[in-house]
Amino acid sequence: METALSHAGSYASLQAPRLPVSADAMRRAAGTDAVDDGKVGAATRETLRKKASEFEEVFIGQMLTPLFEGIEVDDTFGGGHGEEMFRSMLTQEYAKQVNRRGGFGLADSVYRELLRAQEMSHGQG
Repeated sequence: METALSHAGSYASLQAPRLPVSADAMRRAAGTDAVDDGKVGAATRETLRKKASEFEEVFIGQMLTPLFEGIEVDDTFGGGHGEEMFRSMLTQEYAKQVNRRGGFGLADSVYRELLRAQEMSHGQG
């Protein structure tokens, strides 16, 4: 009878997948900056990229907020309005960290749509 332990040796040679270090590395690997065809300047593209990232950060914060609403308050160390303010700030910081580590990938889609809209407005002007 074979068990999972008898196969453990064959799995030891498998390597863990290598993930990109940052969201920038993922964008370069996916080629998402290649959407631009030259109608929009570099400064505008950078502004659009920043705004898309900020949008994703706010979105992540909104997604994380309900997770903390269900946590009971420990009367020994907290409670009241101070803890409510702290939790919202903590949620914002969590959202920033998730976004800095690559986020959900929403910023790339938002960036492409913002860039497309900006290019269309330059084409009409």
